Amino acid sequence: MNVNMTKTEKKLDNAIREVLMLACQDILGLVDGFEWLTHQVNMKSVATTLMVSCIFDSQLSQSQAVLGKMDKKMLQIIGAQLAYIGIHVKNRQYIRFDNEERCLAEHSGNWALRLAD
Repeated sequence: MNVNMTKTEKKLDNAIREVLMLACQDILGLVDGFEWLTHQVNMKSVATTLMVSCIFDSQLSQSQAVLGKMDKKMLQIIGAQLAYIGIHVKNRQYIRFDNEERCLAEHSGNWALRLAD
């Protein structure tokens, strides 16, 4: 957490973390191969900078989720949770899918480096 955040930004940051944790729990029970999610955001401009990364165990699991239209269900779950705290997303631009295999191959398993790209 950035120590330079205002109280309001800290509250919003905590709320985002909480609702995304709930979304993650819902998705874990629904989508095969889904493992975890994380987010990046500039608290000064949440609406335009929020990026949620959904991580699968493999490229195959990721592809199967998209082919089975589970990506749309994941977007609905995440969007509904964010809407609960007043963050409304209208399209898929704020969500990306990735997997452990690609991170290992392209960034030697370093998620911090991969997510910074």
